[in-house]
Amino acid sequence: MSSILEVNNLEVLYNNIILVLKGLSLKVEKGSIVALLGSNGAGKSTTLKAISGFLPLEDGAITDGTIYYKGESITRLTPHKIVKKGIFQVMEGRRVFEDLTVEENLICGAYTQKSRAQIALDLDKCFKYFPILKRSYKRLAGYLSGGEQQMLVISRALLATPTLMMLDEPSMGLAPMLVEEIFEIIKKINKNEGTAILLVEQNAQLALEISNYGYIMETGRIVLDGPVDILLKDRDVQEFYLGMGDGNDNTSYRNVKHYKRRKRWLS
Repeated sequence: MSSILEVNNLEVLYNNIILVLKGLSLKVEKGSIVALLGSNGAGKSTTLKAISGFLPLEDGAITDGTIYYKGESITRLTPHKIVKKGIFQVMEGRRVFEDLTVEENLICGAYTQKSRAQIALDLDKCFKYFPILKRSYKRLAGYLSGGEQQMLVISRALLATPTLMMLDEPSMGLAPMLVEEIFEIIKKINKNEGTAILLVEQNAQLALEISNYGYIMETGRIVLDGPVDILLKDRDVQEFYLGMGDGNDNTSYRNVKHYKRRKRWLS
């Protein structure tokens, strides 16, 4: 497989003072699912916003490093140009347009498309993945349940026909059964559409189960990466992210920030 996204030695500064990303590098291969894991504040969402061009909206800026998509630099492109190139970010917290209908939300996702016939075909595709949206087509998005809103924002992303879809915490606030359903559909989208997925997710076990490759972040850096079958067997990953430690206070996930890392995590 060839890389469609390459992030090289990226540094991101907020408000000209807070260094959030400190030389971060990662790749996403064509048609793959890549998990980006880490504790709160590690810089996962900032990484996605740097790729999608949203940093200036939050007084953030890329101060060093490069981002290449399909071999072309997109390091400082505006969000609408990045979407047109084939990258779409599904934001944390769903972010539907609450005062618009489901139909209107979906049409917003298709603004880069020119063909009405193709939009209609893509809508039918979304309804096959999420039939409930067809039944709720004329409802205001603000009245949908949390799970329905998550289905809506993923469908809205599909209407943009992305080659790379970035998902930020898709399981947040959802019931476990619904989370499993959402993740199964993410797998189907990846398989059926060939859409590469960059997945930020607190549920490390579930994220690694559907991914091909994983990166683990701490304080703005990648501290470990590898194929998911290797990561799932790694003692540190099991202890810090999968809740499989011995339960002592000094090694529990709850106290991971205060735990002395092994030397290879700090290298």
